Amino acid sequence: MQPSDPAPERIPAFLAGLAFTGSGLDRAVPLRADPETRARLAQDPGTRFVAFWRGRALLDPGTVDPVTGAGLYPLRPGAPLLRHMVSDPIFLGLSEGQAVFAADLSGWAPEGEGPDPQAFADPRLWHPPGVPDSASFTELRGALTALDARAGELVAIARALMQWHETHGFCGRCGAPSRVTLGGWQRWCPACDSHHFPRTDPVVIMRIIRGNHILMGRSPGWPEGMYSCLAGFIEPGETVEDAVRREVFEESRVRVGAVRYLTSQPWPFPTQLMIACEGEALDDTITIDPVEIEDALWISRERLAAVLAGSDPVIHAPRSGAVAGWMMRQWLADRRA
Repeated sequence: MQPSDPAPERIPAFLAGLAFTGSGLDRAVPLRADPETRARLAQDPGTRFVAFWRGRALLDPGTVDPVTGAGLYPLRPGAPLLRHMVSDPIFLGLSEGQAVFAADLSGWAPEGEGPDPQAFADPRLWHPPGVPDSASFTELRGALTALDARAGELVAIARALMQWHETHGFCGRCGAPSRVTLGGWQRWCPACDSHHFPRTDPVVIMRIIRGNHILMGRSPGWPEGMYSCLAGFIEPGETVEDAVRREVFEESRVRVGAVRYLTSQPWPFPTQLMIACEGEALDDTITIDPVEIEDALWISRERLAAVLAGSDPVIHAPRSGAVAGWMMRQWLADRRA
C-alpha cells in the first residue's frame, strides 16, 4: 500500500535519544474514514497489531520488525492472543506500507496478581500465552530505551488513545454513551450528534538556569533519589512563557525572566505533550510549596555531571529517553538546544 500522506521529517540528530518522538510514521488520515478498507487491512497477513494490556505494551527487547521497529512484539492477524480484545482495534497508520493497529487485550486474565495501580512504575513483567518467553507486557516508563523511534511513536499513539477512550466513554455535552468512530480517532454521541476528538494536555517542563546552576525538584511519591526539572500544566488562556514563570514561582518562589523554547515530546502518561523550555532565574532563594513539591535545590554543573554519571550519593540519574534528562545533558554539554 502506498503512503497516503507526505512522511514528516525524521527526528534531527540533536534530538536523538528522546523517546516517543516522530519517526516519519504515515498516519494515513484518509483511511480513518474508510471502514471497508480498514476491515480488509485488519485481515491482511502483512498487518501488525501493537498489543496492550492494562496500559502495558507487549515488548520484546530481541525483536526487530521491519514494520513496527525494534523492541515491540507485534501480533499478526489471527494471533490467538487477539481474541482477548475488549474493543475494536485502533488504526494507527501505515508503516513501511503496512497497516498497524493497536489492540487492547485487557480481557486476558493472568495467573496471580495484576499490576499495582498505585505504583509510580510497576517493574513486574506479565508473560501472555502464545508468544516467546522474551516477550512480556511491560510498563513503558522503565523501557524507554528499549524502543527505537518507530516503535516509540507507535506505542505513544496507542497508549494515549486507549487512555482517552477509557476515560471518555460518555458524551461530555449530554452524558449519553458515545461510540468509537474514525478508526479510534473520534467518539460520536448518537443522542446529541456531538463529535469528540482525542485530547492532549500541554505541559511545560523547565530547565531553569542561574549562572552555573540548574534548578531541580522532586514530587511527593516519586521513587527515592528521583529529581527532575520542574514541570506543570498550562492553564486556559495562558502562554507557554507565562506557564513557565507561574509554575516555577508556585513551586519554588523563584522568579523567572527570559524564557525560550527548546523542543517537545509526547508523553503518554496518560496523554501529555511536554513542552521543554529554558528559563533564566532572576533570584536563587527557594521556598517550596509542600503541596506542589517535596524538595527543590540548585545543582552545579559539577554535581550534575556526577548525577548523570550515576555517582551522586543522593540524586539518581534521570531516565534515559525522557526530555528532562535530555535537557540536563544538553546544558551540561553547553549546547544551546
